[in-house]
Amino acid sequence: MTDSLRIVTLCTGNAARSVMLGFMLEALSDASEQSWEVRSAGTHVVEGQAISPRTLGALERIAELSGRHFSAHRSHQLTDDDVAWADVILTAEADHVAYVRARHPEAATRTVQIAAFCRFAPLDASIAEQVRVASAATPDDGLDVVDPAGGDQSDYDECAAELWDLAQVFATLALGETDFDPL
Repeated sequence: MTDSLRIVTLCTGNAARSVMLGFMLEALSDASEQSWEVRSAGTHVVEGQAISPRTLGALERIAELSGRHFSAHRSHQLTDDDVAWADVILTAEADHVAYVRARHPEAATRTVQIAAFCRFAPLDASIAEQVRVASAATPDDGLDVVDPAGGDQSDYDECAAELWDLAQVFATLALGETDFDPL
């Protein structure tokens, strides 16, 4: 891995979950002394779409993200370049892990559900070892972050709250600090 951790957040349409998680991880990186570069992408994307009003609303409701500018986001299909660039690909669902592994088997040991990382990454290990161990876990639909697409604002808000919790656990583990106080 490089000095700066390179993270790709991945969901289906790159319109809600990966977008939210990407902005959250950027905020947590800014709040720490760790340098992370974050890209978000999707497995089945209409390229170039702006952030949806419900995704935007959900992000704006998280006080720790206030002052961030979300309007520049445009949806992006996962590319070979994204996969080659990433130190870790954090997915919202088990199906996204399967998608990456089928198309990019070389990235299998760098692709993991965000909830699986939070559950299985060893506490006292480098981020590279944490990713390796967590990515060895069998993808599990029970660890999926449910897609809010088609839902109302409360569905997006619940998704954002779940992702915010997971992002904070990821940051704590990745930084190797059990007493990390994000933001």
